[in-house]
Amino acid sequence: MRFLHTSDWHLGRTFHRVGLLAEQEAFLDHLVAVARAERVDAVLVAGDVYDRAVPPLAAVRLFDEALHRLAGLGVPTVMISGNHDSPHRLGVGGRLLARAGVHLRTRPEECATPALLDDAHGPVAVYGLPYLEPTLTRETLGAEAPRHAAVLGAAMERVRADLAARPAGTRCVVLAHAFVTGGQPSDSERDITVGGVAAVPVATFDGAHYTALGHLHGCQTLTERVRYSGSPLPYSFSEAGHRKSVWLVDLDAAGAVRAERVDCPAGRPLARLRGRLETLLEDPGLAPHEDAFVEATLTDPVRPEEPMARLAARFPHAVSLLFEPERPPGAEATGYAGRLDGRTDEQIAEDFVAHVRGGQGPDGAERAALRSALTAARLREGEG
Repeated sequence: MRFLHTSDWHLGRTFHRVGLLAEQEAFLDHLVAVARAERVDAVLVAGDVYDRAVPPLAAVRLFDEALHRLAGLGVPTVMISGNHDSPHRLGVGGRLLARAGVHLRTRPEECATPALLDDAHGPVAVYGLPYLEPTLTRETLGAEAPRHAAVLGAAMERVRADLAARPAGTRCVVLAHAFVTGGQPSDSERDITVGGVAAVPVATFDGAHYTALGHLHGCQTLTERVRYSGSPLPYSFSEAGHRKSVWLVDLDAAGAVRAERVDCPAGRPLARLRGRLETLLEDPGLAPHEDAFVEATLTDPVRPEEPMARLAARFPHAVSLLFEPERPPGAEATGYAGRLDGRTDEQIAEDFVAHVRGGQGPDGAERAALRSALTAARLREGEG
């Protein structure tokens, strides 16, 4: 049986307030095209279909269109809710959608109710474990503690019990949305440590022939049978080096796995630039990044005037600006608080200016302005 494993679409998400709907639409076009060309038997979507619990209407329409197109190909889709999704909203109409081959698993009670698929070698039971918030699902699953490992372990016990009652030779595929030990996170995943320690041992999924994971945005292989597909688009600059892809997975008659990465449409590239503003504006070697989303870290000792506007003149898709001033040789690297003792108000103010400028203090005009402001403050305090 052949699967496409994908996750973390985050439909409706923006990148530093820039809409990504066109790029997400291009990915879904690609997904449908790959499903057709590779003659896949099912598409597995391991959670975070939407970016938030109440998605924008345009994202809902895009999701609806993708499901219609996959159903039109006769390709079943098995999908779970992630920590960004509303399980109740995503699961609406689930029993009706199942008649069209779209199998939604959004409730913990459904963990041991597989979507049953068949190929020439027999049945394949596909179990969907949606994101399981420990404090909300512990009682339902009978878990020993309100911890991620405990609730997922309890869910997998139910999966194994159901599988044991099925005909011999039934192959088992599991979808889960979790942070599994050994995975490498990025800056764009929402923290799930609330509700207990986040990491889940990879051995939790023992017994499954293939586990399709979602949550982490980088494509990763934890074992030959346990993999993250990653997000189809980068959603933070920490993903600048990611190769975005989906897994094309073949499961043979004995349950052995062969997996191949299929690249996603690239979209607008990301560039993380660092240096003084004038260098970034003049360096010819940076020309390839002029059409990229740019995060610039400026190292000028003194913050330049209108840095973002000047940067955008060369890099029109600059969306993030950081400052890390260079310190002159011999400048103190101690913290600001450690330099306050025994200082006058004027010295403290001048120290502050030097601190935020990486060691460069105020000039004459700035000193005069500081003295004037401090004098006015003292007068107001005396009047009070």
